[in-house]
Amino acid sequence: MSNQVDILAFAAHPDDVELAASGTIMKHIDQGRKVVIVDLTEGGLGSRGTIEKRYEEAEVASKIMGITNRVNLKMRDGFFEINEVNKIKIIEQIRRFKPTIVLANAISDRHPDHGRAAKLVSEACYYAGLLKVETSWEGETQDAHRPKAIYHYIQDYHHEPDVVVDVSDYFDKKMEAIQAYGSQFFDPNSNEPETPISGEDFLDFVKARMIDFGRPIGARYGEGFTVNRYVGVDDLFNLK
Repeated sequence: MSNQVDILAFAAHPDDVELAASGTIMKHIDQGRKVVIVDLTEGGLGSRGTIEKRYEEAEVASKIMGITNRVNLKMRDGFFEINEVNKIKIIEQIRRFKPTIVLANAISDRHPDHGRAAKLVSEACYYAGLLKVETSWEGETQDAHRPKAIYHYIQDYHHEPDVVVDVSDYFDKKMEAIQAYGSQFFDPNSNEPETPISGEDFLDFVKARMIDFGRPIGARYGEGFTVNRYVGVDDLFNLK
């Protein structure tokens, strides 16, 4: 059975994808697309929760979204580097799942891991297409594969999006996926230390960002992405 998927979404930490791109992912799954998430780290430096708890929460969020698979590369949270070892780890997953589209972290952000992950994944996508970069998976030599496009989702810092996806029908389900991470986000019964993302106002920010992106395209809620190259279209009428 083929492992090939339509979208391979990379995240520096479990919950990055849920916060910034889960509406887009669920919309495409409902269209019949296959989606896999690859978390680079286990999020071990988070002030709240534990690694074990993050895995449990990621499993719940994955079921809510309906993704096909989820992989964790167990890079060092906060200190992973853009180097050959980490590029190879990502190339292996790109060649394993052969995605048409890759989603990746914001190109720059408040958390240093996000911009670094964006560059790491972007470079790996290029090298994954080179025949002379040799990798294997489960004892089998992998064929070269380069995704057709990379879209960087927008996180804490504001970036002007190049593409906005109408996710109006997925707002409630997206918030459910986010709140699967009870250790990280607002929980009035939690005794964990407060962080910049644990307050109820942070979820208000997530909602406001979606409203902000949705308004110019005539949608209630949107999710924005930046691109590495400009986007081509077949005609000018199939646009919001």
